[in-house]
Amino acid sequence: MEVKKIPKKTVTLIEPKRSILVDKEKYRQKRVAAYCRVSTDSEEQLTSYVNQKKFYTDMIAKNTEWQFAGLFADEGISGTRADNMIKACLAGKIDYIITKSVSRFARNTVDCLDYVRMLRARGIGIFFEEQNIDTLKSDSELYLVIYAGFAQS
Repeated sequence: MEVKKIPKKTVTLIEPKRSILVDKEKYRQKRVAAYCRVSTDSEEQLTSYVNQKKFYTDMIAKNTEWQFAGLFADEGISGTRADNMIKACLAGKIDYIITKSVSRFARNTVDCLDYVRMLRARGIGIFFEEQNIDTLKSDSELYLVIYAGFAQS
C-alpha cells in the first residue's frame, strides 16, 4: 500500500467590517388587541358594538406593522373581557391595545389610571381613538385624567 502525502491547506478567516447582527425586535410586528364595550343592551348600543368589532379588526389587519392579538369585547357593564385582556398583556401576549374611548375602557377613573400605569410600566400602550391619546407618549396622562374624569361623571 502506497501512502500519499497531502499538502497542508491554509485557511484565512476574514472578519466582517461591520456587525451583521440584526435586531429582531426592531422588525417584529407589534401584537395588537382591540377592546370594545357598550354599556347597555339597547339596539343602538348593540349596533355600535358590532361596528366597533368590525372596525378594529379591519384596522389591525390593514397595518403591516401589527399582528392581530385578539379582540376582547364586552356587551353590558361587566368588564370581564377587559380583565382577560389585562391578563393576556401581563402574560406577554399583547404589546398594544386600541379602543374607541376612555369611557369604554374602564369602569372608573381610578381603574383606568391603574391599568394604564401598570401596562405602560411594562411597555404596553393603549390608544384611545376618540381622544387621540397614546399612553406611551409622555403627555398622555394629563389628558387621560381629564377624559377619565368626564367619563366617570
